[in-house]
Amino acid sequence: MTVRRIPTKTLGPRGAGALRRRLVVGCLVLASLVLITISFRSGDDGPLAGVQSAASTVLRPFAVGVERVAQPFRDAYHWADSLLDARSDAERYRQEARELRQRVIQAEFALQENEYLRRLLDYVDGPRFPEDFEPVPAEVIGRPGGAFTQAIVVAAGSENGIRVNDPVVTADGLVGIVTRVMPREARVQLLTDQEAAASAIDVRTQAQGIVRHALGTRETLVLDRVRKRDVVRPGDEIVTAGWRTGGLSSLFPKGIPIGVVTSVGQTDTDLFQQVQVDPYVDFGDLDAVLVLVPLEPRE
Repeated sequence: MTVRRIPTKTLGPRGAGALRRRLVVGCLVLASLVLITISFRSGDDGPLAGVQSAASTVLRPFAVGVERVAQPFRDAYHWADSLLDARSDAERYRQEARELRQRVIQAEFALQENEYLRRLLDYVDGPRFPEDFEPVPAEVIGRPGGAFTQAIVVAAGSENGIRVNDPVVTADGLVGIVTRVMPREARVQLLTDQEAAASAIDVRTQAQGIVRHALGTRETLVLDRVRKRDVVRPGDEIVTAGWRTGGLSSLFPKGIPIGVVTSVGQTDTDLFQQVQVDPYVDFGDLDAVLVLVPLEPRE
């Protein structure tokens, strides 16, 4: 009876290589544990202190190089982060400046008006901004005739209560007036149009005039019909005057910011002063507006 022998398996090249790698890794792990133990037990004066110092000296140039390479990226990150914070702060400050400017104008206008009303007991008050109006927000959806046309089309119309001659404003100030109304759209004539005009007043001195388009420019206004004896200076705030005579009242309520006086001039032959006004509203960058619908119907 013959006994069958089972042949023994020999490790191939791949198996031998994997075994060697496992042995090397195990030896390295064991050596690391031994070195760590010796280092902790021996402290700074142990046998490995010199080796650690030498390794630190050898690797220091590499650490300095990595630090120099990484520093510009860290600086760029901090710069971008600070830039975003600065932009956010700037937008918040601009919004606060608009609100404060409106409050200052309203307060100074109320003070001047109060003094005037004391001298005029039979004064009939006109509509005020914003308490006598219902603001209707509307998106600007077009400019009929192209970018040079001083008119815009907004996405709100008669279905929203808007009517012809309703004033139009933004957070910065007066924009214009509604000239045409459709059910869901309305056309607005900008204050910079050559045919547009608004009665206005100097908040500081109460000098009155008519704000209209300045000939030869696109977005500069003039305060026309200002008497020579009236005092107007650069830096003065100009707002809508608002008025009521009998059963009639102005289209624009009083107190809407228009702009700031930039220059004042006059000649011997002119009947009125030449007052140039820089508008608060950027008429070339209108994305949305507020249409002021009167709470009480016009007479």
